[in-house]
Amino acid sequence: MAGKLLLLFAICRLIVIVGLTLNPTVTDLFRVGIHGKLSVDPHDIKSASMDFGKTTRNEPTAVLHPATADDVAKLVKLAYQSSHGFSVSARGHGHSINGQSQTANGVVIQMSRSGRSPAVPEVCEKKMYVDVWGGELWIDVLKSTLEYGLAPKSWTDYLYLSVGGTLSNAGISGQAFNHGPQISNVHEMDVVTGKGQLLTCSNDKYPELFHSVLGGLGQFGIVTRARIALEPSPQRVRWIRVLYSNFSAFTHDQEYLISLHNKPQSEKFDYIEGFVIVDEGLINNWRSSFFSPKNPVKISSLGAGGNVLYCLEITKNYYDSSNPESIDQEVEGLLKKLNFIPASVFTTDLPYVDFLDRVHKAELKLRSKGLWEVPHPWLNLFVPKSRIPDFDKGVFKGILGNKTSGPILIYPMNKNKWDEKSSVVTPDEDVFYLVALLRSALDNGEETLTLKHLSEENRKILKFCKESNIRVKQYLPHYTTQEEWMEHYGDKWQQIYRKKMEFDPRHILATGQRVFEPRFGSEVRSW
Repeated sequence: MAGKLLLLFAICRLIVIVGLTLNPTVTDLFRVGIHGKLSVDPHDIKSASMDFGKTTRNEPTAVLHPATADDVAKLVKLAYQSSHGFSVSARGHGHSINGQSQTANGVVIQMSRSGRSPAVPEVCEKKMYVDVWGGELWIDVLKSTLEYGLAPKSWTDYLYLSVGGTLSNAGISGQAFNHGPQISNVHEMDVVTGKGQLLTCSNDKYPELFHSVLGGLGQFGIVTRARIALEPSPQRVRWIRVLYSNFSAFTHDQEYLISLHNKPQSEKFDYIEGFVIVDEGLINNWRSSFFSPKNPVKISSLGAGGNVLYCLEITKNYYDSSNPESIDQEVEGLLKKLNFIPASVFTTDLPYVDFLDRVHKAELKLRSKGLWEVPHPWLNLFVPKSRIPDFDKGVFKGILGNKTSGPILIYPMNKNKWDEKSSVVTPDEDVFYLVALLRSALDNGEETLTLKHLSEENRKILKFCKESNIRVKQYLPHYTTQEEWMEHYGDKWQQIYRKKMEFDPRHILATGQRVFEPRFGSEVRSW
């Protein structure tokens, strides 16, 4: 009874605030019932109005905690069929940066939650895949598949993200050069379209919906189930970091290593990333221990010719039964072909799970110091290989100066590992780099670490790229006008627009992305 009263109260609040009329769809929803929980609890509303970025706030009218995919479909269908309409945004772990998972005066569907998910991961050992709920966190997917000695092929650096969230963007990490992004490792999905239809799609069934949703920023549907490709899980990792003072040598070695993607496993590394170090403080405090705090290493001691260093991070996966001497030989054979600073080699061995979950350990440390729940003005760019030297000169050695407040990632990827039919746009070169400025704004008295200063630096970087004709593409893009989105998508814009009209004609979904303006009353617009 209490649940029905709460549902009635939530619907009434929608009627009052959103302007719905009591049409048959609303009464049908109340009569049929949602198996989950439609909440107007202030705590739920507050939680759904914020995200990891902590720079944008939009308060929804209600929050749905679905128990099934049908709950999601019912709510979206109600929004689609109602005379006034209201926006609906799916939210996973809330790790968006600029309010992308938020919606003002609409309903947020909280896909991830503590405790039991609406659907337990189901592993098929024979065909090497796992079916998972769209709100499942990748850390829980990993735990489920490891019971069978299996694991997904492609990852993100941080595992406490939802499956639906990363598939709506791309999902990238150091394995992408070899396996492609996470969206290149999906066999099938269940998707709720903007019309409230629950459809199973794949390369063979509703392929346009399938490819639109992958990297589609939530514009075409809400992922309620995904079938993820698996491989036999390694058990241990040889984790290696080496430093460079010469940017050309650094990028040459990275590009050489990713060119080995078609080689046998013994002739390549399994993970390739990189970091830029523009602040001496970060050499001993970045992501995890690099050198011993008791024996700190200064940039000057490494013979660096300037104030910027570059770190190549690589791994070799192996099994408990592997021959240690063989692993040593494989690693040494690859390292001999690289031109890093000899005194800078750092190597450790650890369990595969510990390596994948390394960022969470850093999170716990930051939380203990009160440095996690702060604004995160992140900027993620795909930079063409041909222009990465210009980016280094103008940004790493120019705009950024010698202070930063978080990791700056840089690593190349092979474009042929990305499916051009997806909604993602990447630079038009065979190799492009991710440059991710993952910085935190701190209120510690240093002006260069404030939200205002870091946000202004981001604007300067984008302006520099535009004026220098470096045709970057934003990853986890953030724009405020449709003209900017049209420029972002370029030749793909007409395809994006056509699919939006087909799968979400009233522009109900993911209005926090600001790609399309909702097609209903102005009182419920999200931007």
